[in-house]
Amino acid sequence: MNMLAFLGTQELLIVAVIALVLFGGNQIPKLARNLGKAQKELQQGLAEGQAAADARSEKDSGTEEE
Repeated sequence: MNMLAFLGTQELLIVAVIALVLFGGNQIPKLARNLGKAQKELQQGLAEGQAAADARSEKDSGTEEE
């Protein structure tokens, strides 16, 4: 489920205005860029962890069948 699904247009506008006041107009693009980089790194880390877990699972199941 989308986390922002429960927010309406007015609520999103209020959040945007608060972010603009807190961070300033110049900082918003930098903040968005850094959040995007962090999300990308998190997804890469999750994929690496899943691949390691899959490899470990295949290795463990391979030794049990012998």
